[in-house]
Amino acid sequence: MTALYFEDFTPGRSFTAPRCSLSEAQILDFAFTYDPQPFHIDTTCLDNPYGGLIASGFQTLLVAFRMFYQANVINHCSMGSPGMDELRWLRPVRPGDTLGLTAEVVEQRASRSKPDRGIVVMKYRVDNQHGETVMTYNITHMFRCRTV
Repeated sequence: MTALYFEDFTPGRSFTAPRCSLSEAQILDFAFTYDPQPFHIDTTCLDNPYGGLIASGFQTLLVAFRMFYQANVINHCSMGSPGMDELRWLRPVRPGDTLGLTAEVVEQRASRSKPDRGIVVMKYRVDNQHGETVMTYNITHMFRCRTV
């Protein structure tokens, strides 16, 4: 994919990323390092609210970001992000789940104070291999303009 500039992110345009699977080892490695809650680290305990081992929601978010990056939507034209809104973890992600990501442009506006960039709001949806939505969120991105 060629470089995407602010002008390329028109409302309604959507992007998909290559699918990614999470193994038990990946879930445990992340959890022991960053989110050691029992339902993220104990493979034998079925007596938890989720009936077994699940991935940290933060791991799911980071995996989704990496998927989006690998889809080459974010590139040298990206100027970062002032924030994220409406993050929702809707279903647990389990070992062996394969995730897919779709992002849709919902808003595009030129920066009032910095003419070299524009603001793009995207709504993200992450689904598992069964087509069930496991996570949604919105990110406000800043992208370089093609022309100033």
